[in-house]
Amino acid sequence: MRRGFTLVEVLVALGIVAIALMAGLQATSALTRHSGRQSDMLLAQLCAENELVKIRLARQMPGVGDSQLPCTQADRNLTVALVVRPTPNPNFRRVDARVLDGESPIWRLTTIVGRY
Repeated sequence: MRRGFTLVEVLVALGIVAIALMAGLQATSALTRHSGRQSDMLLAQLCAENELVKIRLARQMPGVGDSQLPCTQADRNLTVALVVRPTPNPNFRRVDARVLDGESPIWRLTTIVGRY
């Protein structure tokens, strides 16, 4: 009687191990992508909030119109696109802050600013 594994058994075992390793690799890759995305979103949120706080601290109604401002966070050069629009009540303005990485939008934050 011979002891050992047949070639078919070894190939099936290798196939199972390969499938398990590929699943682990895909899970690791997904975690890495999501971690990078979360970091981008945090930096973008900081940029948007900073610009909206600047508007509030200016203590005057922002002018209606569009503007783009650079924002550097953690050695990343992002752009904050501010869009100021009137509201039905003339004592308030709507301010949209969109954070872009090149042409790709990352974050959007909207607020209402009142007359001081």
